[in-house]
Amino acid sequence: MADPTPTAAAPANAQQRYEVRRADLPLSCPLPSMALWNSHPRVYLPIEAEGGQAKCPYCGAQYVLVD
Repeated sequence: MADPTPTAAAPANAQQRYEVRRADLPLSCPLPSMALWNSHPRVYLPIEAEGGQAKCPYCGAQYVLVD
């Protein structure tokens, strides 16, 4: 039987700055498209409440809301 979980295409925490759109909300780090096997636990970031920018407390990645 095949694994029903989709395979993530992007490596986790590969960049220090990510641009995200409102369609990506709710925002979590790592992003759903990132592989989780070599990353930190998923944490949700309140980017709208923080003026359109948020920083991950685990890896320090900076997220910027662009729309």
